[in-house]
Amino acid sequence: MTDNASQQIHATCINLEGFGILLRGPSGSGKSDLALRMMHYNSQLIADDWVDLTREKGVLIARAPDRLRGLLEVRGVGIIEVPHGISIRVQGMIDLVNSNKIQRLPDHQVEILLGVEIPSYQLDPWGISAIAKIQLVRGLLSGAIIRNDD
Repeated sequence: MTDNASQQIHATCINLEGFGILLRGPSGSGKSDLALRMMHYNSQLIADDWVDLTREKGVLIARAPDRLRGLLEVRGVGIIEVPHGISIRVQGMIDLVNSNKIQRLPDHQVEILLGVEIPSYQLDPWGISAIAKIQLVRGLLSGAIIRNDD
């Protein structure tokens, strides 16, 4: 795939200490709520609900669509303006699913978006350890945490 290819996906993107993480799931799956909680733990919103992706110099870059930049939907409160970043390199994807659909010991998963391969994980966004698990994913992405699949 060539650089400058683009697509829009139904997801939310956060910047967690320099690592772009996509939170993907259908409406009502908890993307915005989880992003809101992550904003209290060193995360910055990039895009909520819809993410514009482009391939630039072989890497995947996420941005908010212009009309949604800096906006976060807080269910029961409304759409609010929040501090936000402009763009980030996407380095991981988390699919939000019910806990009973998550394998205990999953094989390494990848997602290919615009020809770029990124590690993919599944997470129950409503689980009490959801934020800690996202921080573990960030550690895996950085190499600070090593998976032992023996």
